Amino acid sequence: MTTLTHLDDRGAARMVDVTAKPDTRRSATASGHIAIAPAALAAIRDGAVAKGDVLAVARIAGIMAAKRASDLIPLCHPLPIGGVTIDLELADAGITVTATVVTTHGTGVEMEAMTAVSVALLTIYDMAKALDRAMTIGQVRLLAKSGGRSGDWHAA
Repeated sequence: MTTLTHLDDRGAARMVDVTAKPDTRRSATASGHIAIAPAALAAIRDGAVAKGDVLAVARIAGIMAAKRASDLIPLCHPLPIGGVTIDLELADAGITVTATVVTTHGTGVEMEAMTAVSVALLTIYDMAKALDRAMTIGQVRLLAKSGGRSGDWHAA
């Protein structure tokens, strides 16, 4: 049976104590996609969106979001982030955002990677909504994690 570590023996929420865990290198990679109409995608690609450089702002928003995940997600530990990489891949149907977050700490950075992806996607929507209000955000998921007691994991 799986033990839910965010609940105490009475079922009350708690923040897990990770102070006994060794600091090790840990990383996580997540991705997500935003479907965008061809004309809006072309404007983003060409740098012709009135609000500015959508891709540059989305990249910065994703980096900032990774650093603030614990402010948004209850019971998520604030972590010393060692690095964040945000990749934006434009394709015919939209943009795929991939974030990789690394730390040397006693707990992993999966939530930071997924938060980075989510906020980068929301930023793309916000900056391009005047061109396409029907954009659809989805497929946010963890692709891989490494380090820690449970070791490496990769999505199938």
